[in-house]
Amino acid sequence: MYKYDAIDQTLINQRVDQFKDQVQRRLQGVLAEEEFRPLRLQNGLYHQRHAYMLRVAIPYGLLNATQLRTLASISKKYDRGYAHFTTRQNIQYNWVTLESAPEVLAELAKVEMHAIQTSGNCIRNITSDPFAGVASDEMVDPRPIAELLRQWSTLHPEFAHLPRKFKFAINGAKEDRAIILCHDVGIQLHKNTQGLLLADIYAGGGMGRTPILGTLIKTGLPWQFLPSYLTALLRVYNRFGRRDNLYKARIKILVKALGPTEFARQVDSEWSHLQDGKDNFSQAEWDRVSQHFTKPAYRPLLTVTQDQLLSQFEPNLTPDERVAFSRWLQRNVRNHQIPGYASVILSLKPHGTAAPGDASTAQMYAIADLADQYSFGELRVTHEQNLVLADVEQLELLNLWRSAKKNNLVLPNIGLLTDIIACPGGDFCSLANAKSLPIAKAIQERFDDLDYLHDLKDISVNISGCINSCGHHHVGNIGILGVDKDGEEWYQITLGGEQGHQAQIGKVIGPSFYASEIPDVMTQIINVYVDNRHPDELFIDAYRRLGITAFKDAAYRGIKPKPKTDSAIAATNKS
Repeated sequence: MYKYDAIDQTLINQRVDQFKDQVQRRLQGVLAEEEFRPLRLQNGLYHQRHAYMLRVAIPYGLLNATQLRTLASISKKYDRGYAHFTTRQNIQYNWVTLESAPEVLAELAKVEMHAIQTSGNCIRNITSDPFAGVASDEMVDPRPIAELLRQWSTLHPEFAHLPRKFKFAINGAKEDRAIILCHDVGIQLHKNTQGLLLADIYAGGGMGRTPILGTLIKTGLPWQFLPSYLTALLRVYNRFGRRDNLYKARIKILVKALGPTEFARQVDSEWSHLQDGKDNFSQAEWDRVSQHFTKPAYRPLLTVTQDQLLSQFEPNLTPDERVAFSRWLQRNVRNHQIPGYASVILSLKPHGTAAPGDASTAQMYAIADLADQYSFGELRVTHEQNLVLADVEQLELLNLWRSAKKNNLVLPNIGLLTDIIACPGGDFCSLANAKSLPIAKAIQERFDDLDYLHDLKDISVNISGCINSCGHHHVGNIGILGVDKDGEEWYQITLGGEQGHQAQIGKVIGPSFYASEIPDVMTQIINVYVDNRHPDELFIDAYRRLGITAFKDAAYRGIKPKPKTDSAIAATNKS
């Protein structure tokens, strides 16, 4: 993984000193809150419902064991013994004090981490495939490009005050595990027949209040031209993005208003002044960065099938262990580029005992040890709020499983209904309209039978506590959105969302539900699938075949009509 040079480290150290001075002036009353707010946001410090929240960048989801131990130490010393991994491959602390924030940033700087551009109207943390460099379907390792663009975008003076926040996602595999169509800019990397690295650019995607899928606006862009082309794109957005309306300020609104063809034409026009300039990447820059993403010291091994593994481990497994380990191999282990190796997903979705994406101090220390012992000291964060050990020898999988089991990290539910994506919601976030975490817990408790879950196969459930969609509810097969109605928490259901190259935005099925009704509504929706599915048919395919009406009718069956709110009664009387 990328290692800081002297310039990187100096920049981060200076930023820590700068923020320390700003915090002292705020505590002394020299800086008013309205003056301090943009300064703290530039360093990832939010003021949430109960305390300050600090969001720490994990560039393209990659970190090492030493960094994770520091994150664990911070959770113990400055928080409440846990931290939250997000859908943007970052990590958040929910109980940091203002006084301690500079100390936390100083601890992060010691291990080449920071919180720069994790907030504000700037280019946010660049995300990518959590299996980059090891995925069996990979065409191009996206990590060197992700790192080059991270360096290009960090503290870029021209793009520090965009109309709104701006998010990049980069993919280099046949399968899209980076959700590139749902980002402001999505980049698909590939190579042509001559072996030249090219990029296809998608623009105008995003979730939130107005969910829109990105549109392809540039194909076959040579990788060297990425900074100049993206500069042109951002300049068009910076110039014409809606600064007069917070809800219409994202690039997706501009692309929709202009039309993708006209937007692409304007970007190309702007790019014509830049493409022959000095902003493009050089081969020397590629060589400087790509040397950090070479293959680790893999041993020469033979690939072993899962059946062969089970046969080999059989004498050392009890009957119950055999079932649990077999399920874990099926759901939590992924194929690898290198013979004899596999990638392992550690589940951060224990049923009903912790919020989705949360890891305790003890778990983070344990995972760091597992990374050192089994995966060359590195790990990744997924968009689904789990963690990955990317380079595990297949013959070590049983030892890894037993070690991880001691820290409740081996639940075999990856991709299943209880592998829920959820934002912190109203328990913490000041923007949230409703709580997310109790809903996730209630669903996990309702569907706690692993036999039943495995029979249901892949179903994605995503929960957001407000329309900002930090829980990506729009692209969940089943999406749940918290809404506020006259001070009460209600929940809206969407169906048919999907990630990947065939990404789809889910459709709202109708009026929202009380929190207490959600488990029953989920059961009724799932029952429609179970009663009508074809052999081996997934939920999303059954939904497309059957249509929304069958699921909608079932969801509202037995649900009592809601009393009209004061506002609804007033509207009725007025009419």
